[in-house]
Amino acid sequence: MKKALILLPVFIMILASSVNAQSATGQNLYDKYGNRLNTITTAVPFLQIAPDSRAGALGDMGAATSADVNSQAYNPAKYVFNDNIFGISVSYSPWLHNLHLDDGINLAYLAGYYRPTDMDAIGFSLRYFNLGSIIFTEDGITGVDYNPNEFSIDFTYSRKLIDELSIAMTPRFIYSNLTLGQFVDGQETKPGMAGAADISLFYQQDFRAKGLENSTLRAGLNISNLGSKMRYSSGTNRREFLPANLKLGIGYEMDFDSYNKLAITGEMNKLLVPTNPIYATDSMGRMIYDEFNNPIIESGRNPDVSVPQGLIQSFYDAPGGFREELQECIWALGAEYSYRNLFFVRAGYFHESKFKGNRQFLSIGAGIKYNIFNIDVSYLFATNGQTNPLANTLRFTISFDFASFNKAEIKNQGKLK
Repeated sequence: MKKALILLPVFIMILASSVNAQSATGQNLYDKYGNRLNTITTAVPFLQIAPDSRAGALGDMGAATSADVNSQAYNPAKYVFNDNIFGISVSYSPWLHNLHLDDGINLAYLAGYYRPTDMDAIGFSLRYFNLGSIIFTEDGITGVDYNPNEFSIDFTYSRKLIDELSIAMTPRFIYSNLTLGQFVDGQETKPGMAGAADISLFYQQDFRAKGLENSTLRAGLNISNLGSKMRYSSGTNRREFLPANLKLGIGYEMDFDSYNKLAITGEMNKLLVPTNPIYATDSMGRMIYDEFNNPIIESGRNPDVSVPQGLIQSFYDAPGGFREELQECIWALGAEYSYRNLFFVRAGYFHESKFKGNRQFLSIGAGIKYNIFNIDVSYLFATNGQTNPLANTLRFTISFDFASFNKAEIKNQGKLK
């Protein structure tokens, strides 16, 4: 039985940048130099894509950048530090546009927030990933023309603990419909559904620095997608981890005068899911199984564990030890220059180990703000010779921030306490 459904795991692998990673069957894979490739793969990797153009221009980061309408995707605790009361944003990212595989593949993102008081904020977002059109076939006969898609919807509540520190909780519902109920290897598939939540912290402190009109130190933490595993077939017990992730960032903004500002931010990301172990093989390179038909682990730990155990285990289960654990950390650096908070120029760099997915790229972007209206664009350059799904692609974000008046005026109207 041959199906076009084979394309779906390919899409998932491309999204996770894991075409050279260990397969779902546990096979040990190596590059041409004999180095083991051990990318961590999860269900619904679209949740890890930076959906808006500002973060896309800053190396796909946003845990410790200044608050904006799209903070929900990176650190919802930032919302309560917005200067305005209400905002809404729409972003669009063509996917695989550079490969000309399907112009219908794209990521759309809608986000918004409302800040009823100076101490509280609520937010929401809808992330929709369209995988284009796929024709399912069986035994060489053309079948159904189908449009696989995935989406997530979430809400958040953010509150200041003190003037400089805030916290947020973000519940999320995830839906992944990739197969239209097709039968694969005799098993009927079904849409995957899961619930998850984020917890985040954000710190922002203004202070004086010599030679500067003002300075701002920012730090952010977001632990995202903590939730149930996802299953695509009722006929199997196999469940996939969600892309639970630890995000840490720190940033420093320098206000040279009332017109010119420069913010520099760094960030680290690490998946909080088990690392694939090294499996025992025979002299022919074939997997060795025990009496229960489970592959024998030569080095590392069993990845088939509960979500809480997987979260804890993710810090020490790499078969290569501490060195491999460090390789699982993704690093990003970005800079944003603004002139009178009206015109913005951005640049960033993103680095992932060549043994863990090998995503490495430079990004640039710009933004214009006029009254309540903002438009941002970004562009990505792959730097390691590999094709990136967003390479040579413009991403767009349009947003609106309302009630752009100062806090004193808001207090006078009794809206902020």
